[in-house]
Amino acid sequence: MLAQRVATALVGVPVILGLIVLGGVPYSLAVAAILVLAALEFFAATDPERSPQQRGGLLRLLEQRPTALLGAAAVGLLVAAAHNGADWWTGALVLALFLTFLALILQGDVHTGLRDWLWGTGGLVYVGFLGSHLVLLRQLDDEGQWVMLAVFGTWATDTAAYFVGRALGRVHIAPAISPGKTLEGSLAGLAGGFASVLFLNWVTGLRVGAADIIPIALLLPIAAEIGDLAESLLKRGAGVKDTSALVPGHGGFLDRLDSILFTAPLVYYLVIWIIL
Repeated sequence: MLAQRVATALVGVPVILGLIVLGGVPYSLAVAAILVLAALEFFAATDPERSPQQRGGLLRLLEQRPTALLGAAAVGLLVAAAHNGADWWTGALVLALFLTFLALILQGDVHTGLRDWLWGTGGLVYVGFLGSHLVLLRQLDDEGQWVMLAVFGTWATDTAAYFVGRALGRVHIAPAISPGKTLEGSLAGLAGGFASVLFLNWVTGLRVGAADIIPIALLLPIAAEIGDLAESLLKRGAGVKDTSALVPGHGGFLDRLDSILFTAPLVYYLVIWIIL
């Protein structure tokens, strides 16, 4: 498992870094593809009409009910709209919510309508709304420094928590949600995330002043760990360990994005409200 994680990182990190630096349409297309796959994973894992044995498998991602496929398509629409700016993005969110209602009205099943609306909009908001902030965040500078800080700061938090938790973890903080989550690992993640944000602020060339970067350094690892626990809560409720097997050693795309779905919006709003 560890060897697969390392191999995936060695291949994936340079590709991701290149796309962040390149920006523009290639970056937005990559974000759209990843988020659509993550949305399909979410819907396959949480479909109330599928048993746990049927959920989350690779071959099941495209074999889903219309509500799920519409939700995944709406996620792609949100990313495309975000590429054109915040006004388009908010308009696309309204349209996606409208289309979800329309599809269920045309289906006409009053017994499952509320359940499927909550399911469909849940995936849209969780994966699409939160995830599309990655595109908005890329538009805040010319070279992708803020995206680098958010993404790699999050991964540093996860990595520190993972390795310290495995080596030294004794006190379990949320055994019902995530049995492997320990106090020692969480504290290491907070420290590693804080240090990584300060380092990335310097190495990327952002060089934001201490008064502005320290709040991000403090809050980003907290958001990352909450995001990790949030997805664990959903997976426990769905009865699955991983959302798919698309990312060797890591599970699915949603399993790798869970923390970033929380940290990308956090960094975006802290930057536009405090720094810019």
